[in-house]
Amino acid sequence: MKQVPIESVDQLLQAVNELPNNFLYRGQANADWPLQSSLERIVGSKWSSSEAQKFEDYSLKKFRSKFHLYDRENTQPESKLAWLSIMQHYGVPTRLLDFTESPYIALYFALEAYNPQSNCDLALYAIDYTAILESSIAHIKTKDSAFNETRVTVFERQDEIFDKVVDRFSYDIAWIAEPKLLNARLDRQAGSFLLSGNRGLRIEEVLGLKLYEKVSALKFIVPTHLYKNAFALLRKMNINSKSLYGDLDGLARAIKMEMQIYSV
Repeated sequence: MKQVPIESVDQLLQAVNELPNNFLYRGQANADWPLQSSLERIVGSKWSSSEAQKFEDYSLKKFRSKFHLYDRENTQPESKLAWLSIMQHYGVPTRLLDFTESPYIALYFALEAYNPQSNCDLALYAIDYTAILESSIAHIKTKDSAFNETRVTVFERQDEIFDKVVDRFSYDIAWIAEPKLLNARLDRQAGSFLLSGNRGLRIEEVLGLKLYEKVSALKFIVPTHLYKNAFALLRKMNINSKSLYGDLDGLARAIKMEMQIYSV
């Protein structure tokens, strides 16, 4: 992954605006953190295919069994991908990693999680999702001659293909998915998920496979002194916790964010 040092907000704006529409973005509050799912962090050094399977099966079974007691939206997930998505939404550790179509929303999430007292740099990731999916689809076809899906048909049948192909056979591929059933928050945030098809491989490990060596992947390093300038830019764009969450949780996060900015 190519690292790009950023020296000004204008430089960052120019860099992301020059990228085509087939990129997804993720912001992180510390540039030293790896691209890592919440399930990877929970399992830690014990990570293996069997451990990941055990933790995922446990949380999925527990969440599904209690879901009807707490659901207020009357939305019953119908696929495993949809279940994992809603679990991710409510903070259950999963192997999904959140990305968004908007570099500005991704940058905001990095700022929202940032601790200005840490003085560490932030990171904004940009990954060519078209190239990833096309490489992954081509790889599946080398393993299964009956698989004749294209990127278009995959988009139309994401839940089914994830459940019946990607998750079932655990191919050594990166997969980008957006479940058919979106919650309002994911829709507001233009969200998608990146995951490893093989549970035994962490996300950074699967992205490092030779299969993806020609995929354009960038890591913009945003220095800590641009923190307030980046927040000011996003505020002018009306990108804040209130607009991204659309509930009291978002209002509370927005107030916290303003307090944090003014404390610097």
